[in-house]
Amino acid sequence: MKLHALDLAIIVIYFVAVILIGLWVARRGAKDMDSYFLGGKRLRWWLLGISDASGMFDISGTMWLVYILFVYGLKSLWLPWLWPVFNQIFLMMFLSAWLRRSNVLTGAEWIQTRFGKARGANLAHLSVVFFAIVNVIAFLAYAFKGIGKFASVMLPWHFTSHTTGLFTDANIYALIIMGLTSLYAIKGGMVSVVITEVMQFTLLTVTSVAIGLIAVWKVSPETIHKAVPEGWLNPFFGWKLDLNWTGILDQVNAAIKSDGNEFFGIIFGLMFFKGVLASLAGPAPNYDMQRILATRNPREASLMNGMVNLALYFPRYLMITGITVLALAFCLTDLRMMEKPDFELILPIVLRDYVPTGVVGLLLAGLLAALMSNFAATLNAAPAYLVNDIYKRFFNPQMAPLAQVRWSRIASIGVLLVGVLFGAFMTSISEVMMWIVGGLYGGYVMANVLKWYWWRFNGYGYFWGMMAGLLSAMFVPSLATLLNFHVANTLYLFPIILGCSIAGCLLGTLLTPPEEDAVLIKFYETVNPWGAWGPIRAKVMQQNAAFRPNPDFTKDATNVAVGIVWQLCLTALPIYLVLREWPWAGGIAAALVVTSVFLKFNWYDKLEKT
Repeated sequence: MKLHALDLAIIVIYFVAVILIGLWVARRGAKDMDSYFLGGKRLRWWLLGISDASGMFDISGTMWLVYILFVYGLKSLWLPWLWPVFNQIFLMMFLSAWLRRSNVLTGAEWIQTRFGKARGANLAHLSVVFFAIVNVIAFLAYAFKGIGKFASVMLPWHFTSHTTGLFTDANIYALIIMGLTSLYAIKGGMVSVVITEVMQFTLLTVTSVAIGLIAVWKVSPETIHKAVPEGWLNPFFGWKLDLNWTGILDQVNAAIKSDGNEFFGIIFGLMFFKGVLASLAGPAPNYDMQRILATRNPREASLMNGMVNLALYFPRYLMITGITVLALAFCLTDLRMMEKPDFELILPIVLRDYVPTGVVGLLLAGLLAALMSNFAATLNAAPAYLVNDIYKRFFNPQMAPLAQVRWSRIASIGVLLVGVLFGAFMTSISEVMMWIVGGLYGGYVMANVLKWYWWRFNGYGYFWGMMAGLLSAMFVPSLATLLNFHVANTLYLFPIILGCSIAGCLLGTLLTPPEEDAVLIKFYETVNPWGAWGPIRAKVMQQNAAFRPNPDFTKDATNVAVGIVWQLCLTALPIYLVLREWPWAGGIAAALVVTSVFLKFNWYDKLEKT
């Protein structure tokens, strides 16, 4: 691609501005671990919410979302439940407040509030650190693959003639961009990341609106109808997917089969079941948890996750739909000529060939902002687990604050190098993503559900549940391949991974004594969750007659159900607006208003006052 000089100037100016501003504010984040990782818990909830949304607006995920909207049409609305995206609703309604009450630095440190400091608690602590590091490395590999694939199509320079192996243009571009972003993410910590992410999100929003308007201007609804199979515009489905691209773009049928999504009813059931468990487990120890712990109080933690939903979905899906519509209108002929098209490259191909000169620079700057946001947020979350939760806790408890920051920067570099190495060997974005959501998170969920809702669950149960789940996530897919049991979608293996984790949780718990009453009483009194806490509840109320147990299960469950519909409306409305399907858009807008009013009275007005 030959970029116009104006486009290149916009990109260069943006990169320089973000890096310089990130370095300038870095001094605010380098005083101690609390300021480095949590911004001193002084940042406003809406800033943290925008920052969190910006971190989720990653280029790898956006390329995948364009791919699934192109291939599956409006039925793709359900596929992000793989993560699941509705975990933000659970956090918004109650779990963020529960987590923030702990007032800790990391997810591993939180384990002490639940299990104490005995041997079982130490094992549980180490298992969280293990998961957190694997999780960060996996997401860095995911970001690396997306950055490289996007940049190698969009940017004009070529470094090598190799198309396979480690030294490809895609990998070299990824190294350069991740290296530049690392300058401020590693030096300044949370404050640098949040400030630059708010800048990046502003540009991303402008970019998204621009792409949506370009698609509306260039492509008529009639053109879209002719380019898609029957049922593409309908989000509802039966037992099977029943989308037939034969005669339009036959290669899409092969992509659907390769994804393993033909039996869409089964996939939906697995996604929803796993998604509810993953959401009840609370946030994984990554940048999402970090933003929650960085809020000023439990009320603002809930509001922060509400801001994520408001900020992220509408602008992002304007961009996703705009790119998809332009691809359907202009790229079908080129895609038909390819024997095996890479649909993950639709986004950069459309920007390269079908966006006006001059606008491309702004759009590329916005999308590169997405790359940098997600990568910086992921990288900043990693070293606390190595420095705070391993080195400081077990080897050097008297470690000076500035030394902690210095070693955190070194740890960031080490984690980054490992993530880059894994990313270089991956072949596609979907390959990394499906292992994360179907395997890694499948092994994480059960132990983290039980820690909130069952008083008898102890540190040994948590450790063995986590290790059984994580090890099965790593080896069950390979074992299935060795046994010639071909699984197109890792999600089909989730029940096996979950079963291994449940066995570890129950055996580890029931074969060892419960945690000390003092630990459980303090946790329950501080966090005040609902669930199976009867014996501990009775002891707390015996000691503290003024204590009021959490009565909000019904309210929280109702708000979660309504909130999921609300989030779906925020996702679907921009799609139908860009497609100019006015009956659908009108009905969804009405549902959005009704659910918003309900949540105003039954959630916002009832948040705890602080």
